[in-house]
Amino acid sequence: MAKDALMDFDEALELFEPVLGFEVHVELNTETKMFSPAANPAHEANHDAAPNTLVAPVDMGLPGSLPVVNEIAVRYSISLGLALGCSIAPSSRFARKNYFYPDLGKNYQISQYDEPIAFEGSVEIELEGGDLVVVPIERAHMEEDAGKLTHMGGSTGRIQGAEYSLVDYNRAGVPLVEIVTKPIFGTEHRAPEVAKAYVAAIRDIVRSLGISEARMERGNLRCDANVSLRPRGQEKLGTRTETKNVNSMRSVERAVRYEIQRQAAILAGGGTITQETRHWHEDTGRTSPGRPKSDADDYRYFPEPDLLPVEPSEELIEELRAALPEAPSVYRRRLKTEWGFTDLEFQDVANGGLLAEVEATIAAGASPASARKWWTGEVTRVANAQGAEPAALVSPESVAELQKLVDAGTLTDKLARQVLEGVIAGEGTPQEVVDARGLAVVSDDGALIAAIDEALAAQPDVLAKIQDGKVQAAGAVIGAVMKAMKGQADAARVRELILERAGQA
Repeated sequence: MAKDALMDFDEALELFEPVLGFEVHVELNTETKMFSPAANPAHEANHDAAPNTLVAPVDMGLPGSLPVVNEIAVRYSISLGLALGCSIAPSSRFARKNYFYPDLGKNYQISQYDEPIAFEGSVEIELEGGDLVVVPIERAHMEEDAGKLTHMGGSTGRIQGAEYSLVDYNRAGVPLVEIVTKPIFGTEHRAPEVAKAYVAAIRDIVRSLGISEARMERGNLRCDANVSLRPRGQEKLGTRTETKNVNSMRSVERAVRYEIQRQAAILAGGGTITQETRHWHEDTGRTSPGRPKSDADDYRYFPEPDLLPVEPSEELIEELRAALPEAPSVYRRRLKTEWGFTDLEFQDVANGGLLAEVEATIAAGASPASARKWWTGEVTRVANAQGAEPAALVSPESVAELQKLVDAGTLTDKLARQVLEGVIAGEGTPQEVVDARGLAVVSDDGALIAAIDEALAAQPDVLAKIQDGKVQAAGAVIGAVMKAMKGQADAARVRELILERAGQA
């Protein structure tokens, strides 16, 4: 496939105004599915279930099976709507969204169309430097997820070139809330940053509510990013594209930037933008065409005849409103104060989408400084090298355990990085990796003294300098000892012992 022509990002923004919109799908972690009693694979306990084992007749679309609404999913959806600043509809209705695709056995999806459960809200997000942007929310509606297709026989894992496809209905019927924004204006050169920050804010909200694992690498949280451009001074909106199911915040940011550059090049060359879905390719950092984007009437929505309207009581709404956690902006300001971070330190964490990970690591026993160091340092470095999200590589509990081993003197920072490498590689917990690789610091003074004596004997001139009071010369011996001990020694303790052996302690 030929590469798209791209315009320089700054040049594109001189000619065109970007207009954004997002559709974020949140899988709810209820114990059962939206309309059936089957176990919900979005729940952590069911994540690794074998294909087609978490299914019921409703999920398969078998004749005669009838849906029943999951009450907990409704409560979760109301809580999310309230957290988004939305009004809650006194009555909302499910509809049938009709289309044929093999991952939905019924040949329609039960969703909400013109009567969503939540509408007209907004989310305040914070950008680097503390700038605030208000993202307007059009609606948040309940629906069910589709199943999963695995394309076999091709080289890319996509349908193009595949010999056949396998259908897993485990995900069919998983409860979803889809959050749809209104068009977002005025983002200008910060459009990619706004995209990333918005998805991070939604993730923070749903995690604080406890309604979703919100792990993008598992598909618990998926973002469709809409981008259009209009010439400077023009009121009419441009034709939009929808980049589907982007699975990391970093990728959302990159996909928005790419689409701005791609669309600008087409429009500046006299071409037109096709209204279509597009696929994001993490390996190449570009999008490719999907299918022409259908308008709502193409789905032939009509009210779901097997389900009554959802009519939450005022008492329930107020109960859920009273239980809401802090707003994301308040939450961030509180964490910054509690952790004692500077503005720059906190922005490093926030911009990396690592607030939840750092908070959980601190809760597991690490200090704020050490939690920040690991997540924004070594974990992020490895994640960037692998093209992955940091949270997908290691758990907060493992990072906290790793730091405890450092604090206890079992590991040096250098050894701890090797242990982290083993944890990420799936070799076990930090302690298990230490045991298996034999990476613990040598704490036996006898072994250290033997290595020191050998190093001093090999460098008699250095010993003489130390004995003459030039203690900085001990650095050469420390290096030799650390090399002999394969880095598994406490350099400070080695220095103490060298000075003792040289009569300078």
